[in-house]
Amino acid sequence: MESLLLLHGAVGSGAQLQPLASRLATLYDVHIITFSGHGGSPMPHSAFSIQMFAADVLNYMSKAGIEKACIFGYSMGGYVGMYMARHYADKVSKIVTLATKFYWDAAIAAKEVQMLDPAKIETKLPSFAETLEKRHAPEDWKDVLKRTALMMTDLGSDNALKTTDHAAIHVPSLLMLGDRDKMVSIEETLAVYRALPSAQLCILPGTPHPIEQMDIELVSSLGIRFLTSH
Repeated sequence: MESLLLLHGAVGSGAQLQPLASRLATLYDVHIITFSGHGGSPMPHSAFSIQMFAADVLNYMSKAGIEKACIFGYSMGGYVGMYMARHYADKVSKIVTLATKFYWDAAIAAKEVQMLDPAKIETKLPSFAETLEKRHAPEDWKDVLKRTALMMTDLGSDNALKTTDHAAIHVPSLLMLGDRDKMVSIEETLAVYRALPSAQLCILPGTPHPIEQMDIELVSSLGIRFLTSH
């Protein structure tokens, strides 16, 4: 059975992908990877970065004895997966990205960083603050947000994946995006789709960015259709 790696989004955890994993487990040897400093995993000594999270995936594959795998990445997880497809193509057979933001500049990064202010979250979204606290315990969820904000700022000044990188990715790819996604634009996703030599594009109807609000049955069925195609 072919291995399938599920990669979660920024300030998220692997637990969020369990409903998706359950639907894919009949066809694949599914592995949910939780990035360093997320979901209760130890906080790394170095700063958060796409490169470090890609190293997390490579380390997991090495320990699990996985030579090559398909990747299904949600949001930031899709970015990490595409980074691997660019720099470690021999490790990736196919990749699906879901609600992944590919385009970053200083203005976009600054806007996203504002959404990661722990004080504002505690004041305006106390239930979300509680969710983050539980999700990342025993690590400090505020530290997770701070490190994520710094990573986004870095992406805004130096995007880890540029247009020339996308053009060099030959791994078969499916880019999935909800038509109600307020973080990721259809335009930026379309630009990446056009740059990739071997890609498909899927716009999910009535679908926002948070994975908890997505129709997982629809997402999984479309993902399976792509992953099992020849």
